[in-house]
Amino acid sequence: MTEKILITGGAGFIGFHLAKKLSNEGFDVVIMDNFSRAVKDEDLKILLSQKNITSNNINFLDQDSVKTIGDDFTFIFHLAAIIGVSHVLKAPYNVLFDNIRMLGNVIELARRQKKLSRVFFASTSEVYAGTLKNFTIEIPTKEITPLALTNLEHPRTAYMLSKIYGEAMCLQSKLPVTIFRPHNLYGPRMGMSHVIPEQLKKAYYSSDDKKLEVFNPDHTRAFCFIDDAIEIIFAMMKTESCVGKTLNLGTQTDEIKIADLVQICYSIVDRKIKMSLNYEDKGSPSRRAPDMTLTTELTGVESKINLEEGIQITYDWYRNNIFEGQSISAE
Repeated sequence: MTEKILITGGAGFIGFHLAKKLSNEGFDVVIMDNFSRAVKDEDLKILLSQKNITSNNINFLDQDSVKTIGDDFTFIFHLAAIIGVSHVLKAPYNVLFDNIRMLGNVIELARRQKKLSRVFFASTSEVYAGTLKNFTIEIPTKEITPLALTNLEHPRTAYMLSKIYGEAMCLQSKLPVTIFRPHNLYGPRMGMSHVIPEQLKKAYYSSDDKKLEVFNPDHTRAFCFIDDAIEIIFAMMKTESCVGKTLNLGTQTDEIKIADLVQICYSIVDRKIKMSLNYEDKGSPSRRAPDMTLTTELTGVESKINLEEGIQITYDWYRNNIFEGQSISAE
């Protein structure tokens, strides 16, 4: 009998690409999403047309609705959460309260499963932000790095804290869990409120020699293409030694300054644009790069797609589907 997999937030960026991979591998996949952020675009319609993928519009904040979900899942991926800087800044209390409430309902759902092998919880690289701000932190950053908080009154702390608390809930639940901390994943269908698609869009709609503002040009990130990230997650799923582990998800190569990243975007779009550099600090970490040693040791998988290749693939998708096409994009 084919193993059945549940993905909360399955219509979102990571969930969509994960569902596609798992479907191609022959699993029965159930996508659950309330579409508070995800979009019902053509790519999703094509995915849902596959015979081993179904969807359900379930709100995981509603405990009674969650109780109607079946008990025959082998793997549960909990990707649903209130994320995005704009959402966090507008309603930090809701971020804290709702993210924890959703996870609590998922844990209770997992406890009802008759043949559960694993629960996967999508945390965030933001968990390291407090340590980076207040102490010395090793970069690339290991999972064993002690976690500290930023000011509790700051709205951005809400998202980070909801994920740290969520990690603790998973580890204390006595369920077979794997926690992964995504680090700057990018690729087709990720939404527009991210640096790579945002810069590709600006470049596409600009003319040569126009000056565009670039924030935090000296900050650095290690960007991981979504296909590589999905292969790593899939390897985690197949690897029993990942049970009970908290693992970085990303790439240890290609840490790059934002200014240099933007220049790559301009080159791929084929625009000779000048940058107006804005060094105003808005609370974003100055560096972020994961140490992938433990993840690679356990899974045997590491990223392969270099930054220029990944951005080219991303641009081709956005150009064909959004800039020149009639499809819609998430925020």
